[in-house]
Amino acid sequence: MKWRDLKAELLKNPDFKNEYYALEPEYRLLRAIIERRVKMGVTQAALAARIGTTQSVIARLESGRANPSIAFLKKIANALDADLDVSIRPR
Repeated sequence: MKWRDLKAELLKNPDFKNEYYALEPEYRLLRAIIERRVKMGVTQAALAARIGTTQSVIARLESGRANPSIAFLKKIANALDADLDVSIRPR
């Protein structure tokens, strides 16, 4: 079964759908970090060295298994020559 088909099937469940969309902001941020890092040709290890941490910390962040602080995300953005934009807006 293709991911697209499985996703469509799972999204028919209201509980799954609510949880899936609740996680979207986190995954959007993680995708942006990964895409920027890859576009720049920077490995996880090199990014970690730029901000004074380890590759495993970057791997946990990119996999969604970390709960980073705003300060940590600022370090990531700076190391990737990017701006961090955090906002709260009406739904």
